Amino acid sequence: MLELLLFRLIPRVDTKPIAKALIARFGSLAEVLGAPASLLEEVKGIGPNVATDLKVVAATAQRMARGEVRGREVLSNWTQLLDYCRSAMAFEAREQFRILFLDKKNGLIADEVQQTGTVDHTPVYPREVVKRALELSASAVILVHNHPTTTSLITLDHAQLH
Repeated sequence: MLELLLFRLIPRVDTKPIAKALIARFGSLAEVLGAPASLLEEVKGIGPNVATDLKVVAATAQRMARGEVRGREVLSNWTQLLDYCRSAMAFEAREQFRILFLDKKNGLIADEVQQTGTVDHTPVYPREVVKRALELSASAVILVHNHPTTTSLITLDHAQLH
C-alpha cells in the first residue's frame, strides 16, 4: 500500500526502495503515517511535499477510524478500539491523556484529549474526568494515554459509572 501511495505522490520514480526504507525506519504503514513530517523527510526520497501528503493521508485515515467507531459498541471489538486509539494518538510527540465517553450501550459519545503533557508525563485530575462524564451523561469511560518514548504503546483502562 505504501509503495502504491508513494507511486502516486512521486511521479516517474521507483518508489519500492523508498517504501522499504520507510518501513525499515518506522516499522509499519501506521507508524510511517504517524511519524512527524520532519522524521519522514530524513528518509532519502521524501521531501517536504511528500511528507505533507503522507500527513494528509494519516489525517484522513484518522477521521475514517473515528467515523467507524462513533455510534458503535466500542467494547465489542478490542482490536478496533486499539486501532482507533493508535491512529488517534500513538505517534504523538507528547504524552496525552484521552477519554472516550460511552453511553449505556457502549456507543461513543465523545473522544476528548483532557490533558497534554511532556514526553513522559501528563497530569490527570479525576475530578475533571468525572465532571465531564456527568456533563455528557456518560455511562462508562475508557481512559487512554500514550507513551511517546516507547513508540506506539497505548494504555487503556475502562470504568463503568454508576
